[in-house]
Amino acid sequence: MGRAEARRAQKGSARSAKGKKPKKTGIRRFFTWKKLLAYFFGLIALGVGAFVALYLYVDVPEDGKHAAMAQATIYKLPDGKTIKRDGEFNREMVDFSKIPKNVQNAVIAAENKDFWDDSGVDLMGTTRGIVKTVMGEGKQGGSTITQQYVKNYYLDQRQTVSRKVTELIISLKLKNKMSKEKILEGYLNTSYFGRNSYGVQAASHAYFNKELSKLTIEESAYLAALLQAPSQYDVITGSETGKKLAHQRWNYVLDKMVEKNWLAKDKRQTMKFPTVKRPKADTGFKGQNGYLYHLAQEQASEILKKKGMDIGAGGYTITLSIDPKRQAALEKAVDDKLWSRLDPKTRKVDRAVQPGAVSVDPKTGKIVAMYGGKVFQQHQINNATREDYQPGSTFKPFIYAAALTNGSKTQGGKPINANTIYNGDNEHVIEGPGANGYHPENEDQRSYGPVTVEFGMQKSINPVFAQMAVDVGLNKVKETAVALGMNGNANDFGAHPAMALGAMSQSPLHMAAAYATLNNHGKSVEPSIIQSISRNGQDIDLPSTSGREEVLKRDAADGVTAVLKSVVESDDGTANLVKNSRYEVAGKTGTSEEDRSAWFTAYTPELTTIVAVYGESGKDHVPLYGAGGRDRIGGSSFPAEIWSAYTDAALGDNAEAKFDLQTENGAATAEPPPATTAPPATTAPPTTPPPTTKAPSTPPPTKNTPSTPKTPSDKETKHTLPPKPPVTKPPHTGRPKPPDTGGPGDTGDPGGPGGPGGDDGLNLP
Repeated sequence: MGRAEARRAQKGSARSAKGKKPKKTGIRRFFTWKKLLAYFFGLIALGVGAFVALYLYVDVPEDGKHAAMAQATIYKLPDGKTIKRDGEFNREMVDFSKIPKNVQNAVIAAENKDFWDDSGVDLMGTTRGIVKTVMGEGKQGGSTITQQYVKNYYLDQRQTVSRKVTELIISLKLKNKMSKEKILEGYLNTSYFGRNSYGVQAASHAYFNKELSKLTIEESAYLAALLQAPSQYDVITGSETGKKLAHQRWNYVLDKMVEKNWLAKDKRQTMKFPTVKRPKADTGFKGQNGYLYHLAQEQASEILKKKGMDIGAGGYTITLSIDPKRQAALEKAVDDKLWSRLDPKTRKVDRAVQPGAVSVDPKTGKIVAMYGGKVFQQHQINNATREDYQPGSTFKPFIYAAALTNGSKTQGGKPINANTIYNGDNEHVIEGPGANGYHPENEDQRSYGPVTVEFGMQKSINPVFAQMAVDVGLNKVKETAVALGMNGNANDFGAHPAMALGAMSQSPLHMAAAYATLNNHGKSVEPSIIQSISRNGQDIDLPSTSGREEVLKRDAADGVTAVLKSVVESDDGTANLVKNSRYEVAGKTGTSEEDRSAWFTAYTPELTTIVAVYGESGKDHVPLYGAGGRDRIGGSSFPAEIWSAYTDAALGDNAEAKFDLQTENGAATAEPPPATTAPPATTAPPTTPPPTTKAPSTPPPTKNTPSTPKTPSDKETKHTLPPKPPVTKPPHTGRPKPPDTGGPGDTGDPGGPGGPGGDDGLNLP
């Protein structure tokens, strides 16, 4: 070999040695890209093999085992007394040929718009449901009508991976065993529509009192909408939020029908929401049982729905949290302090009186007593949960709570606390962002001059809290109120100055949530009437109802309690009637326009109880002037008297006496300056401490007849004028009538939208 050849051979050997990759050792040798790819396809093959094995193993049952033979659901009290047994299922089977096309189309549009063409399963939805189950979220993903029918008819309601896989396999097999028509027929005959109606025929009678064949497209769309949330979407007995969602779902169904060319677009645009009949009264209910049962059914249904279960399947035992002794005490208090004092034969106004009450244990969030109305068969609207009356001045503590928790300051830069001075003059013009010249009236046009926040709460002085709401920020006030427990979607709950005076619709149940949260030192309370739910001997986990999270700083919550104590304990306080030597009370009165509703919202260390009295005549809200032979009905009259009688009996002799308050914002240490009829030059607090002279307690002017309404509208010239110079005004002759819309503008207790305020400063008997 020559020298040249030797050099070439040497270079080739070097290149060969340089390009050779070292061998992988240890765990790395198992994770090459080729092996990872092999693992991936191996897992897929294993999964497919397992699914094929299960497909061959699982058969379609010969007979239905669940909804078609549904068990009874029992509602009972803690002492074992049954108040309702949903055992006689209202079901009437109907052949597919008798189901109108518009009903078929509406249901398919709502639940599974590709039903006629799909394979019977939604693989993505089922996979999503399985993943959520494995992750512990519980709530199932989307599923087809076929899958829902399989779950209803063949399986149970458990949220397990095995049940979901079984549902998938049976659904795949069912399409080869049953026609689409028979599947849809079975689904419509086994589904729960609410009002104890199982199947679309029974639902047609329950909601529209007519045969299935006579349903209109609009009515069919409503029944289809109910399938998603039967109890919640009942537009007669459901909550305001539920009613709004029902309308949204109804519109969704019709829009999907248009999308599928089952409904002409021009015809769709002319459609109006159908008139739904009131549910037929259950003659088996006694006392308050009808109201208790329906709230329990609604709350239990929501709990089970979130777990992917269906109350319509039956077989549940639902124990209510109602304390029989406290329930009896509440019913007796209403009888003794209200019904016994009314004479409907002599006074027409007495026929309009409707009381409602809720009592909650703030430590547990459980409802221990509730009053929905006198006779359920005659008045099925639950006065404890209805959301169509305004709470008036019972909203004011939430403004103060917002001020404390946000560290708010006045327009003059002074921190807001119980000693802060505000202008309490009648029609004082509110200053600051969003005020728009708003100038709320006080009850009987009374002016108080500069007053402390605590005195303003005691007398429920409207300009004090309207100005405070603007100082804090109207949006922040609403955020705080909603966080405490109020329904933020209620009618007229807007961020305007009149919001400060309770110019929104609200239920006693939501007010109980907010006041119980204050009582619970700022930790949220969601009142529940459900003590426990079980099925086949197995308890179902319930969501926490008290102390779930801190929505208000404890210092702020306890600071509000300290001031509300003074409303009860002070001789000037509108809630002085309930002052008790055995236990401490923190409370607030409230009355809406023309005494259409009167409220007393108060709590002791052990109980938070809300009592409301409404004026109702048919669908109208009516004034309660003269009810019970009294000139005026305010929060410190019937509501406070009922509250006091109930609380005394409910707490007994071993009541927890004192609040455990931890706050730097306690009751005021200074008393308000002397009252004056002229407004001061500025709303900022004075630089020197106010004198310790109490505000005079001269009686207010006499009231006669209602006057013209005032609203906080920017269009009103009066509301856009600058502050007026001091003038001598004649006595106010009455309370204005509210706008027809019942909109914003409530100006105090017992005032209402745009009307006079000042709460129960009249010291009603």
